[in-house]
Amino acid sequence: MLRIRGPVRTTRPDTVAAEEPLEIRLNGSPLAVTMRTPGADFDLVHGFLATEGVIADIEDVAGLRYCNSVDDEGRNTYNVVDVDLAPGVEPPDTALDRNFLTSSSCGVCGKASIDAIRTRTRHDVAADATRLELATLLALPDRLRAAQEVFTKTGGLHAAGLFTADGELVALREDVGRHNAVDKVIGDALRAGRLPLTGHVLMVSGRASFELTQKAAMAGIPVLAAVSAPSSLAVELSADVGITLVGFLRGDGCNVYSRQERIVLDD
Repeated sequence: MLRIRGPVRTTRPDTVAAEEPLEIRLNGSPLAVTMRTPGADFDLVHGFLATEGVIADIEDVAGLRYCNSVDDEGRNTYNVVDVDLAPGVEPPDTALDRNFLTSSSCGVCGKASIDAIRTRTRHDVAADATRLELATLLALPDRLRAAQEVFTKTGGLHAAGLFTADGELVALREDVGRHNAVDKVIGDALRAGRLPLTGHVLMVSGRASFELTQKAAMAGIPVLAAVSAPSSLAVELSADVGITLVGFLRGDGCNVYSRQERIVLDD
């Protein structure tokens, strides 16, 4: 690549973030295609199915595997995952209300209406009594950034970090899609039998969208924090379900849009 910095021109190799499609199938039938960064694919699939309300816990999945999707040279691309639902778990009827085609930038592309994407959580997030010290909250962006190994090399990935209320990093995932990074974190927790994520904070490197707020609610996460702005629908949904929504979390400040009582302010 050509690197231009003022009057200086240099050519050199560069490292960029990988982006490839992942097709998710249920019992052999296509369900969704999402653009993602390869890695932690099974976490991504579990998290996607959980946050879409297809499954509730790990027992709802009987098995999953990479399918034989091959490139022009006959090599497995590892870009198709087939999921076997457990007996009694009904697959969604995608013809009724949504198209599951997504992209790396927006996980709700193709959904028919706001009503169709306002998936109802099974967890009582509003009842979560978690309290978070302001100093702990303000320290999360630096802790998230310090753990972003691939971002350090490429500068091109979103991150989602799951923290305890004491600021301890539980899990971090990176991806070209912010919703994929969140699904990977939630999928990791689901596979470990840790849902609902009572008492945890989800920290994301970008903005707080409606979709990320919905995913936090579906996983039972009481606090969602973002370094950038929330959307109006994210604020509305967080108030509806009882999530503490934090935006513009950077430096020594932040905005708390809902359930402010969970943040313990300095005297």
